Amino acid sequence: MEINKKEFSKSIVGFLLFFAIMYAGVYGGATILKNIGTMDIKYPVTEREGVVDNYHGVEIADPYRWLEDDMSERTAEWVKAQNEVTFGYLNSLPQREAIRERLTELWNYPSQSAPSKRGEWYYISRNSGLQNQSVLYRKRNLADKEEEVFFDPNTLSDDGTVALHAGTFTKDGKYFAYALASAGSDWVEIKVLDTETMQPLADHIKWVKFSGASWTRDGRGFYYSAYDAPKEGDAVYSAQNTNQKVYFHRLGTSQEEDILIFEDKKNPLHYHHGGESEDGKWQFITSSAGTSGTQVLYKRTSERKWHTLFKGFDYDYYILDCYKDELFVMTNDNAANYRLVGVNLATGKQYDIIPESASLLESVGMAGDYLFAQYLIDAQNKIFQYDRKGNLVREVKLPIIGSVGGFDGEREDKEVYYAVANYTSPSTIYRYDMESGKSYLYHQSEVKFDCSDYETKQIFFESKDGTRVPMFVSHKKGLKLDGNNPCYLYGYGGFQINLTPGFSTTAAMFMEQGGVWVVVNLRGGSEYGEEWHKGGMLENKQNVFDDFISAAEHLIAEGYTSSKKLAIAGGSNGGLLVGACMTQRPDLYAVALPAVGVLDMLRYHLFTIGHGWVVEYGSADNKEQFEYLLKYSPLHNLREGVEYPATLVTTGDHDDRVVPAHSFKFAAELQHCHKGDNPVLIRIDTNAGHGAGKPTSKRIEEIADTFAFVFENTNTKYN
Repeated sequence: MEINKKEFSKSIVGFLLFFAIMYAGVYGGATILKNIGTMDIKYPVTEREGVVDNYHGVEIADPYRWLEDDMSERTAEWVKAQNEVTFGYLNSLPQREAIRERLTELWNYPSQSAPSKRGEWYYISRNSGLQNQSVLYRKRNLADKEEEVFFDPNTLSDDGTVALHAGTFTKDGKYFAYALASAGSDWVEIKVLDTETMQPLADHIKWVKFSGASWTRDGRGFYYSAYDAPKEGDAVYSAQNTNQKVYFHRLGTSQEEDILIFEDKKNPLHYHHGGESEDGKWQFITSSAGTSGTQVLYKRTSERKWHTLFKGFDYDYYILDCYKDELFVMTNDNAANYRLVGVNLATGKQYDIIPESASLLESVGMAGDYLFAQYLIDAQNKIFQYDRKGNLVREVKLPIIGSVGGFDGEREDKEVYYAVANYTSPSTIYRYDMESGKSYLYHQSEVKFDCSDYETKQIFFESKDGTRVPMFVSHKKGLKLDGNNPCYLYGYGGFQINLTPGFSTTAAMFMEQGGVWVVVNLRGGSEYGEEWHKGGMLENKQNVFDDFISAAEHLIAEGYTSSKKLAIAGGSNGGLLVGACMTQRPDLYAVALPAVGVLDMLRYHLFTIGHGWVVEYGSADNKEQFEYLLKYSPLHNLREGVEYPATLVTTGDHDDRVVPAHSFKFAAELQHCHKGDNPVLIRIDTNAGHGAGKPTSKRIEEIADTFAFVFENTNTKYN
């Protein structure tokens, strides 16, 4: 059984279900007139209501509370009116079509995953270039040129909005359990395919969120996590999710017959995931109160009572494997940079297998008789091979420096596959011989971009409090540091999520036009271990914004760009980052791009699974935490009469992770407060969610719109 280290932090989110009413005109009949160069932008007037909340004796107005109603025709009309204005502006930009065409050309190259063997078949996920969703292929021998389509999500919807969210095979490869997500929602449905006959089974599991199927070794069934079905009239995509439960589904039975394995009625906001050991002897429950900090319970399958193996929720515990009573667990318990520990479940004895080191242990892969420890050193990966007792075999010699994925397999394997990528090199796949330690090229992507003309440098700068922070800066070789280069500065800074080098066709297009592409490793991630994470969470969250502002100032001081050429961007928690930084330093940037952002820090915990972020942000229900949340909450720090950067807020109508009400309310308040000619718009995508599973066609359209906006408002000409 394996529990993904980032499962909780990457999977927590809300959708606004609006009526697609195609009314002509502008909502409310009134408009605000803004002159943007030669363009007249008429923003819809958003009605302000007298809603006031009292937080610990402090009254806070919330005039756009009505935009939180995801079932309202009134909200639907507002969405329609805003999109009319936004797309009217975007469609008029003269460079948009050229950007879209070049993005399409760059995107159109074959890419694939590393092969994975299940039963007698090798499975490979591949995209020919512009397919909306990648297709799963298989073949019996990797040397064979012939292969067959195993699962094609593109056949499930006309517009590519049904995506394969997760898929797991039984140990023998006979059955494939797959979770399908529609229109970007986090809700998934699990179905099962017989891989021999290629026929779907009747098994069908609904109301699953943040979970796939965890099979038993004998394939008799699987564990999954689900919520109760919504009651009639419930807001399916924005209501708070509570009481997640773990079930066991026996193959060939209905969901109504599934066995309840675990629930915690005393803690209805907790998350739970279950599974069992390979031999079926032990069962496990991993629980979390939020996006960090876990608890592990265990018991023999024959027992009824659960026992606490690792008490929650001060540290993280990630189960990697259980074999013959020996449990492998990765943890930051007494190890800020993580260590791998072993637990003998029969005796209770615990021991170090791979002790903590000076660098972050990001993950541990297991294949054959070996462990593959993936370390992060200055936000770049190194791999070390150990035997299962923790004895070092060798450092794996990687062909290039960058981000690594793979090094996972079965105990029977003699070889394993991995992929390496960086900002100027697309993902390249290698076969690794575990005995000799040699890597062999398996697949190299061919993209219509001359990577040799570009370079990436890692530079360090000092933040406001003197902390040394790294960022990756990519651009054409020979770039003049004269302050005249457009710059795209991207950050995240939270939830232990690390930003490591990876190839982007968007970055390629931008750099071709003389752009400087920058990714900064802010506090709040775990690039330098748990202390780096803690330095950017809760009462320390302002450090993240200070890091980002300091990065912008450093780039300007060094001549990479100027305030008139700088665009800042981030999504989700990164959308919060952009929202906070544009309200704190509106003079520093030309363009702000908050995407699917957490922008109302006083009410975020009331929607879908927002309560899971309280361990990272804090809650307005707590007086002390309310005080620091209010200081940086983007929605509450917009000020009337301030000139803000040109801003394009982006969200999806089916986002049920960060509900679009965040973006709706922020955009309405921004349009109300903003003084000046910079456009401040919101782009609301339909049949789209937080980002995962978004079809290629929608991604290209959104990126083309975004960069046409950037080029227009940084006075950059597309050549």
